[in-house]
Amino acid sequence: MHSKMNILTAVLMLGAAALPAHAQGWKDDYAIVKFGVLSNENEKDRLMRYEPLRAYLEGSLGVKVEIFSAGNYDGVVQAIAADQIEIARLGSSSYAAAYTATNGGVVPTLVDLSKDGSTGYNSIVVARCDSGIKSLADAKGKVHAFADPDSTSGYAVPYFNFITKLNIKPEQYFAAIPFAGSHEAGVAGVANGTFSTASTSQRTDTNGTYQDMVQKGMIEKGVICPIWKSPEITNGPWTFRTNLPKDMIEDITVALEKLPEAEPETFKLYVSFDADDPNPVVGFTRVDAERYQWIVDMRDWLKKRRRNSN
Repeated sequence: MHSKMNILTAVLMLGAAALPAHAQGWKDDYAIVKFGVLSNENEKDRLMRYEPLRAYLEGSLGVKVEIFSAGNYDGVVQAIAADQIEIARLGSSSYAAAYTATNGGVVPTLVDLSKDGSTGYNSIVVARCDSGIKSLADAKGKVHAFADPDSTSGYAVPYFNFITKLNIKPEQYFAAIPFAGSHEAGVAGVANGTFSTASTSQRTDTNGTYQDMVQKGMIEKGVICPIWKSPEITNGPWTFRTNLPKDMIEDITVALEKLPEAEPETFKLYVSFDADDPNPVVGFTRVDAERYQWIVDMRDWLKKRRRNSN
């Protein structure tokens, strides 16, 4: 009886000794977590905005966290599809691109939530205020810049709306339709006269790409004016690979949800907080794949259209 008790005690002690390692769960397999961010701003501003968030996640999760960025949107999409990164902060269209590239192997969890309860933004077309271009009709025959082929507001939504809602075929309507490479590059090109108009995004009339560029001193106030606005687009989501452990996805999602209260200044940097914005981003709300299905369908429409035109 005594020897049986010793064996039992030894087994229990071995089990107890193994508990701390087991309790780490997913962290045993993911000592480094990489999250990707899109190239809709210059590298310096992107790092300034995301570095404090990276440090916060590292401290909250107890694992090393690294930022991954690429020269274009597709680089981030391909990185998550190739299992090179675990998470990506994507736009709606680049989420749809990742969803398609992975055959549904990604899942959205969170989007930014604004003070008024909205979870979306708009694609807009901008022109120089002094150009005489006040509408898309005035832009006919001019050079129009899209941002990036995988940008929701900088390409997919305006292109889709031009054709399906406004009966405008960009290839014929404009003199040329180059890709600027990023939202900021498109707006800067309009400001310096390289492009007549450009597609970009804004959250409100006072908060968007060109408004941020004014604030950063990249362009002067009153130079850029919007001439068209799309229907609302759901914010781009924090996106995870579905082949990650479920508790890992949940733990990181919860850490992000806690950010606004845990580190308000880090959150303000992440959302490019502007004290004058009447409708700032105040937190996150949960989303699922169904919310983005129309974007997946829109991308499918765009793909078929490209195939048919070749």
